[in-house]
Amino acid sequence: MIDQVKSAAGILAGKRKALLAGVLSLGMVGALAAEGVLTAVPPASAQAVTAPTAPQNGHAINTFSFADVVDRVAPAVVSIRVQGEQEAPNMVQGLPDLPEGNPLERFFREYGERNMPGQRGRNERPPMQRVMSQGSGFIIAPEGKIVTNFHVVKGAKEVTVVTNDGNEYRAKVIGSDEKTDVAVVQIDEKGRTFPTVSFARTDIRVGDWVLAVGNPFGLGGSVTAGIVSARGREIGAGPYDDFLQIDAPINRGNSGGPTFNLAGEVVGVNTAIFSPSGGSVGIGFAIPTATVERVIAQLERNGEVVRGWLGVQIQPINRDIADGLGLKDARGALVSEPQPDSPAAKAGIRSGDAILAVDGKAVRNPRDLARTIADYDPGASVRITVLRGGKEQDVTVVLGKLPAETPREANNRRGGGTDGAPASLADLGLAVAPAGDVGSGDRGVAVVRVDPNGPAASRGIEVGDVILEVQGRTVATPRDMTDAIRSARTDGRKTVLARVKRGEQTRFVPLPVAG
Repeated sequence: MIDQVKSAAGILAGKRKALLAGVLSLGMVGALAAEGVLTAVPPASAQAVTAPTAPQNGHAINTFSFADVVDRVAPAVVSIRVQGEQEAPNMVQGLPDLPEGNPLERFFREYGERNMPGQRGRNERPPMQRVMSQGSGFIIAPEGKIVTNFHVVKGAKEVTVVTNDGNEYRAKVIGSDEKTDVAVVQIDEKGRTFPTVSFARTDIRVGDWVLAVGNPFGLGGSVTAGIVSARGREIGAGPYDDFLQIDAPINRGNSGGPTFNLAGEVVGVNTAIFSPSGGSVGIGFAIPTATVERVIAQLERNGEVVRGWLGVQIQPINRDIADGLGLKDARGALVSEPQPDSPAAKAGIRSGDAILAVDGKAVRNPRDLARTIADYDPGASVRITVLRGGKEQDVTVVLGKLPAETPREANNRRGGGTDGAPASLADLGLAVAPAGDVGSGDRGVAVVRVDPNGPAASRGIEVGDVILEVQGRTVATPRDMTDAIRSARTDGRKTVLARVKRGEQTRFVPLPVAG
């Protein structure tokens, strides 16, 4: 009997041990899962990497490693050293930045020249100094053709390419485009074949894994991983911003290096970071390959990048402007002024037209319009859909060639006097007078007084501005302006669009008129 009791107790003890072991196993799995150890790399559609079924090259299989991709692409990624020249910095700090012609400007200039030799006069040509910089790039053709950033090789006098195996080669810049920050460099080494990488043929998606390879801080080839955080980012780098935002860490020296998908294809060119410290904080930007390939094709075909040109001054359409135009949604680009003798002016596009589409492709905002037009070749005929007088209509425009440099027009404010007979528009918080009466020389009505707390001031109206039109109606007197506002109120408008000239620039300003 005692033996039977002992046997039963032994069985129960064994079961309890097994149960505890099972609980412990579950606890360990839970802990591992909480730490992410068991989290698999999410699939990336056509870019997914399939794990090998057997060890390769004597290495154990690791389904969570990017090593196989890196092994394939790293030989084609290079470091670029550049010797160039740039303006020497002004040695004197802290002197006031006075406008040209200010009486104190001469004092500070002469004082600096006597006491601070590093201080330069306004018109003195700054001395040049020799500088060295480093960046990255990648080889796209066996003969040694390399893609990098324009800002990496800007002003280059000498270019040295260092390949993954440590060899150094002299190279030269054979083409570049500052507006998109793309450049092409050629290794000067005849008869040698270099490893290459190719551009992706499928679009990268938000959430896809990417690898950034390059030469951060001049340390040599380095790899970081992350995902695509966003597409179509505008960061103020230029008129054709259309960046991929990635969280794979990139730093100084990564510029010009490639961003790869998990198939080892180039999906972008690393070009900028957002960082208060100068180092990576997880927000980087890459030029998408669609843009890079278009630029390279143009450089190879024409030796330069040529873009279509419409020839209009444009501005965004916000909610208030949309209401003034009768648009349900804030979309498109508002033409503030067609440039003289431009393709737009010749085709009949007018000030006040809202451009909504190009060849049937919707235009979201002015930057979208600029990118769309730039993708066309000069001489191309395009169909521009505009909203004019509350109705949509199509205008056919034969595009010109975008000038190499657009002069930066001065945005000087004209001073308005208080002569003449200004009329008060109390609801808007301003007073206006015929422009000719206050010596402006322009048509329209000049703003001679602005209430700093009024609605007009909050919309950016300043003394000296000249109002040329209100809601599409030319205004020459204060009465014309009040009549246009009264008519808009009768039509149930909450805002009117005033076409305003300041210096040589014109723009539309939405003014509230409800009440």
